[in-house]
Amino acid sequence: MDLTAVTTLIAEIGVLVGVIVPVIIAIRKISDGTKCQLRSEMLRIYYHNRETEVIRQYEYENFVLLYEAYKALKGNSFIDKIYSEVKTWEIIT
Repeated sequence: MDLTAVTTLIAEIGVLVGVIVPVIIAIRKISDGTKCQLRSEMLRIYYHNRETEVIRQYEYENFVLLYEAYKALKGNSFIDKIYSEVKTWEIIT
């Protein structure tokens, strides 16, 4: 491989990195925003039902789906305590 080919290859890699890095940053920001929304909705459900410790079945199912999505996005353990508590509540239809 001659010097011109190596230089061209390095330049092309530089262009690819220049395109990929902003995409990765944007994806990370979208992921962070999504985690924030998921956490916010879980907290809304939690505080709405906390006093009675009773939750409607559809709210509970939604809460579980929100939690699973939150954890799949590497959400922190703050919500784990709340999830554990919600699992002990009475579920009504």
